[in-house]
Amino acid sequence: MQKNYNNILPWNDYSTYVKSIFGCRVQKISVDAGFTCPNRDGTLSSEACIYCTNESFSPFYCNPKLSVSEQLNKGIAFFSPKYKTQKYLAYFQSYTNTYKDVKTLKKLYLEALSVDGVIGLVIATRPDCIDEKILTMLSEISRDNYINIEFGAESTNDNTLNFINRSHSWQQTIDAVELTNKYGINSGLHIILGLPGETENDFSDHAKKISTLPIKTLKIHQMQVLKGTKLESVFNNNPGIFFDLNLHNYKRIIINFLELLNPEIIIERFTSESPKHLLIYPDWKGKKNFEISHIVAAEMKKLNSYQGRQYNNGTV
Repeated sequence: MQKNYNNILPWNDYSTYVKSIFGCRVQKISVDAGFTCPNRDGTLSSEACIYCTNESFSPFYCNPKLSVSEQLNKGIAFFSPKYKTQKYLAYFQSYTNTYKDVKTLKKLYLEALSVDGVIGLVIATRPDCIDEKILTMLSEISRDNYINIEFGAESTNDNTLNFINRSHSWQQTIDAVELTNKYGINSGLHIILGLPGETENDFSDHAKKISTLPIKTLKIHQMQVLKGTKLESVFNNNPGIFFDLNLHNYKRIIINFLELLNPEIIIERFTSESPKHLLIYPDWKGKKNFEISHIVAAEMKKLNSYQGRQYNNGTV
């Protein structure tokens, strides 16, 4: 039987979830708190992931030269005229946002929560950059505030993770999620569909493996080749190892992915937009995220499809 997510979308969507918790619209405000990454600073690698460019997702108010509270206030000033009744989540987005000592982390997080209208934190990090000391500190903060840790998994396939120079394994993602769950803190994953060498079977495996984990949220997006990244060179020299991400194909694989996915997992998004001047592939003729969501939703309703339709209760 189809799960009754809401009257509009055939998947467990994030907007409905946050409204059910907070009773109003909630907007994420991105923060760049000056973190780096062990995959950039030489701890694990100095090469970074082959697709990485922070320019592709940093909004104008997200500036490490400003304090956390200054960035948040600028973001709130930008969004508040659009919606009169809404609250905000401070989204520590840029690079690895648990990659400092616990004392510094706590100071940054509490500064964000001190800003008027901010009711919680979303903390993006790597699965190999979480530990019990950090989680103990976050569990204390979470007693009075919403917290979600967003782990960049990117793939469940270790061969892919090695190829993209991710410098962590899928098992480390499993361990990070399970440890975070042990401390009673919400967590989510970020996954990329269409990474070099992966096939539709891999995409299905991702959905099945992710479904076994105690995560709250999931962000999915299409692999994007951006100018100035090492992935650009790989794409130019060996385009045959890339899955054909035309919009029709992506719509189809997203529907299959959602059908295989645990219906309890909340979907934050399944596409991402990058600046036109950076994007090389795939070319979806400038379609926005909301347009693609409408296309997928319409096709799913036509097919009587919905998230979890083929979910088999955690069997991989």
